[in-house]
This record gives sequence, structure tokens and C-alpha cells, in this order.
Amino acid sequence: MVTVLLGATVALGLYLAWTIGANDFANSMGDAVGARAVSIPKAILFGALCEVAGSTLAGGHVADTLRRGIVDPANFSATPELMALGMLCALLGTALWLHLATWFGLPVSTTHAIVGGVAGFGVVGAGWAAVSWGKMGTIVASWFISPVVGGLLAYLIFKLMVRFILGQSRPISAAIRYSPLVVFAVVGTVVFSTLFKGLGRKLQGTFLEATGAPAVILSVALGVLVAAAARPFLKRRLTPRETFPLADQLASIECAFAPLVVITSCSVAFAHGANDVANAIGPVAAVVDIIRGGTVDVKTAAPLWLLGLGGFGIVLGLATYGYRVMLTIGTKITQLTPTRGVAADLAAATTVISCTLLKLPVSTTHTIVGAIIGVGFARGLGAVNRKVTQDIFGSWLLTVPAAALMSAGLFVLGRACGLDGLIRSSFP
Repeated sequence: MVTVLLGATVALGLYLAWTIGANDFANSMGDAVGARAVSIPKAILFGALCEVAGSTLAGGHVADTLRRGIVDPANFSATPELMALGMLCALLGTALWLHLATWFGLPVSTTHAIVGGVAGFGVVGAGWAAVSWGKMGTIVASWFISPVVGGLLAYLIFKLMVRFILGQSRPISAAIRYSPLVVFAVVGTVVFSTLFKGLGRKLQGTFLEATGAPAVILSVALGVLVAAAARPFLKRRLTPRETFPLADQLASIECAFAPLVVITSCSVAFAHGANDVANAIGPVAAVVDIIRGGTVDVKTAAPLWLLGLGGFGIVLGLATYGYRVMLTIGTKITQLTPTRGVAADLAAATTVISCTLLKLPVSTTHTIVGAIIGVGFARGLGAVNRKVTQDIFGSWLLTVPAAALMSAGLFVLGRACGLDGLIRSSFP
């Protein structure tokens, strides 16, 4: 019986990882695809490599199985079988909601979904007081903070790019002059984001982690070096095209910016592998630990094979089903080009880093979508598909309650079928 329960738990974790890959992970490569900087097959390949690198090189080996303290484990100390059943229901309820959202091509936050799933069974299993509603309030606030800030910043960045490069009478000359500044900003932000978000756990206690200043210095230094190297490259590539018609000059600039979109998208994919694989394997690690030990633990060490399974499931989800969300992000909100994609990615990364430093919980998904909308608004209100954005905002509002209701319903059904007793009988 223990083998059957463990097998079912791992299968549910793999299903959740698959839905995370199809929805949340697909967001990271969506604007690169929409900007036509990379094809969908190449986006899947690049994203998969960065995801695996992030999960194996920088993935957290201790998963917060109670998802940021949403449910107090003390409520289940005497009934660990209910905690195990609840986590299983949270896994399945979250996966079902993500699957449904992906079917409609709606990008939602998987972290918010798993938080809703845990809260759902917590209310049913231990009452309203078992849930930290203060934590839930900060999550709700993040629905509005991150997309608004990301959108405003993307609007400003793209307006500056239009003002100093794309809107000039001689855009090639302007690009040679000002593009190194964009390269510096992108490289510096990507390096700092990778150090701070992607490799954050690995760098704790090291020279780079201390006060964050060394990481900032390294990011700035690399940004300066790459920007300095980019100037002669751009000059050699773009100068011969200064006499081209205006439309051809702008097309040449977009081609020159294409690699930057791919770089920023890959950095998001790396950070996703390093941080969000816990959304899939955290509840699995909790259930496995409870079944094997018969007690509830707040933090559970996730074995390497489980991290690998989560990474595999996420990559599989991106490869087999992620195109739906990638097309929504890349083509349905607004028309993207490499310069617009760079502006959106730069704004999203800056927003996420800033909010994290301020200890504000934000969703990368919400931030990226908000940044893409901001880039669209920079071209006029008519450049944004209002129907698509309304559907996306609606799915955000539904994510936590929908996952909570699904999880709670499954929990009630599981108890009615005696699954909690079955789990308890498997304890040593």
C-alpha cells in the first residue's frame, strides 16, 4: 500500500509539473517567440536547457511545503494523514486549474494557484483560523502591484527607445550611439537577476551574497564590458545600412535587438528552474515524508531525483502544451518586436528584483503580462487587445479561489471515501 500511495503522489507531482511547464514556464519564452526572435521549437529547446540548468545548478533542496506559511502545521500535528491527504488534493486541484487555464491560453500564477490549493484544504480540514489571512492579503495586493509597476516601467523604457532611437530621422546612427546603453541595462539586469534570484540560495554566505554590493559591482562591470564590445559590433553591422530607406533601417535595428530578447527570456527561464520547481515538488516531498515517517514537518528535504522529476515534468509541459500560453503572451496581447520585447523584459526583471528586495510578494507571470501591456499602451490604446487582457485579468482573480475550491472539494471527497484512513494505515 505504501508503494501505491508513493506512486500516486509522484504521479500527481509530475502532472502538476507538466501544467506548470505548459503555463508558467511558457511565459518566459513568450515574448521572444512573439517578437520573432526565435521559433517555437528553438524557444522550447533554449527554455528547456535553461530550466534544467536552473533546477539542477541552483534549485533549492529544501522545499517550503506549507507554501510561505499559509497554513499552520500545528493544526495537523495530531492528524498527519489529513495533512498528507490535503497536500495530495492541493496538488490535483492546482494542476486541474492550471490545465484549464492553459487550455484557454491564459497565463496565470502557479505560485498563487498552489497557495490557493493549500488554503482550500486548510479551511476544510482545520477551520478558517488555520489559514494566515494576512499572508493571503499580501498575495492579493501583489495582483495589482506587480503588473501596474511593470507596465509603467515598460511604457517609460519603450518611450525612451522611441525618443532616442526608433523615432529619429536617422535611426541607424541613433542606434549605434544609444544601443550600448540598452545593452548595458539588459546585461547588468540579467546578471544581477541571475545572481540574486536564480543563484540566490547557492550564494548565501559567499562573497557575492554579502550585502549584495559585490553582486551589483559584478553586474555593472559585466554590463560595461559587454556594452563596450557591442558598440563596434553594431557599428560594423549597421553603418552600411545608413543609406537604406527608413523602413529598412528600422528592420535592421530590430534584427540587431533580437539576441537581447532571447538572452532576457533565457534568464527568466533559468530563474524559473531555480525557484519555481518547488511549486511542483514541495507538496510531493511533504506527502512522501509524512507517509514514511508518520509526522508533519514544516520543511522537507527534497531528494535530487525529485528535483529532476519536477524539472523533467516542467520541460515536458512546455514542449507539449506550452505553445498556447506562448502565443497569448507573444501575439495576442499586443504586437511585439525585438525592441518592444527588450523593453518588456527589462521592465519585468527590474520590477521583480525591486519588489523582492522590498520583500513584496510578486508574480513573475503578472509582471511580464503587465510589462507587455505597458509596451502596447506606449503605441496607443488601440495597440492592446482589450478582450484578451480582460480574460487574463479575470483568470488572475479566479486563480486562488478556483484552486482553493477544487482542493477543498477533493479533500471532502477523499475523506468521504476513507482515503485519510488508508493513508494512516500506511504509517510505520
